[in-house]
Amino acid sequence: MRAEWRARIAAEYTSAAITQNLTLWLIQGSAPPDLIDTSLAIVADELAHSRLSHDVYVAAAGTEPPQIIQADLGLHRRGSLVDDILHCAVRVFCLGETVAVPLFKHLRERCTEPVARGALDRILRDEVRHRDFGWDLLDWLCTIDDTVPVRVAPQLPAMLGELEASYGTANPTVADDTGAMTDAERAWGLAPPREYAAILAETIARDYRPRFAARGISI
Repeated sequence: MRAEWRARIAAEYTSAAITQNLTLWLIQGSAPPDLIDTSLAIVADELAHSRLSHDVYVAAAGTEPPQIIQADLGLHRRGSLVDDILHCAVRVFCLGETVAVPLFKHLRERCTEPVARGALDRILRDEVRHRDFGWDLLDWLCTIDDTVPVRVAPQLPAMLGELEASYGTANPTVADDTGAMTDAERAWGLAPPREYAAILAETIARDYRPRFAARGISI
């Protein structure tokens, strides 16, 4: 339980840094002010999530500092500015933040430890806005470049493969999981790896396919 919340401290902190980097790109790309404002708000959200995760970790008697990898604290230019914004929008937000909503909802359902429940209440509420930001950002990119849909489609298999390697059965930890978990662990906001895989599969069918299809992108 402590290891999971310790990892979340670093994950949320890293997300803040990535979004901060994206915000600079949006400013440089003359994105609409509303998108820039939302991106800045997400940075603050992710830092708050990191602090809340730390509070839970301490409440669970955690003492080791989080392992934050400096090389992951930002984005790297790959091509044109629009292409780089597009890659981040789809990979981090349309995919990552969209599946985060049902994942955190699931973790919250059986979480009863007050500190952990309070953290998941805030995180889940914010993740909805983060998800919506990704799709709004993709929509804006489609308005400034009508080739976006045909450029996104070839990138999706690799991006979905990353998710499968993390949350799906492509991850040996998930594939070999028996689903065993105590009520005490669930009370702290944990769930077995195989439940993550089931949620990812549901998200692909329920969210990814129709949302991308609405924008002329097939997966």
